[in-house]
Amino acid sequence: MATPTDPVARLAAMRRSYAAAGLEEADLAPTWLEQFERWFEDAVAAPLVEANAMVLATADPRGRPSARTVLLKGVDEGGFAFYTNRESRKGRESAENPWAAIVFPWYEMGRQVIVDGSVEQLTDAESDAYFASRPRDARLGAVASPQSHVIASREELDRAHAELAARYPEGTDVPRPPHWGGLRVVPETVEFWQGRRSRLHDRLRYRRERDAWVLERLAP
Repeated sequence: MATPTDPVARLAAMRRSYAAAGLEEADLAPTWLEQFERWFEDAVAAPLVEANAMVLATADPRGRPSARTVLLKGVDEGGFAFYTNRESRKGRESAENPWAAIVFPWYEMGRQVIVDGSVEQLTDAESDAYFASRPRDARLGAVASPQSHVIASREELDRAHAELAARYPEGTDVPRPPHWGGLRVVPETVEFWQGRRSRLHDRLRYRRERDAWVLERLAP
């Protein structure tokens, strides 16, 4: 018989009741971007730890998915931008199967923002500007790490970082590798999910339809 100390019983008993006022169509901004900016400012003010953290899901050409947390580094009418090694798994999958999904999991607020859309590369100028803004150690790390590839040991990674630090001493420019740069998820849908009692959550979605956006409610 299961007991409260049994892992399976504990998992089955884990649940949280959401008591938010809810989300009505009349509450929403005219555009998904303005609505996202409102909720993002709420998350920053909360304050949530790394409010710009988002789960990014991609898939290979055979449809096998992978997911990881990355940081949002830009958002505008064009979509949601982040930066990565384009030879990483997410970089390769985004090139081979240019479609992705994003989730902003703002658990403490009982909110999620869920996005899906196509993936495109940012320009070299945009990638150069962001790379130059990063702390020196982060730039060295981006050059040193063959992201997502198998390495022999931690020592191999540390040695590569140390060699680069000697090659580019403090005060010198660390050049951006050509395979490192920005990607943008261009949304086809942006859903705003608000937790409610009895698991009857509010889900309001902006969906692109040709050159316009339609707003629709989804069942929870």
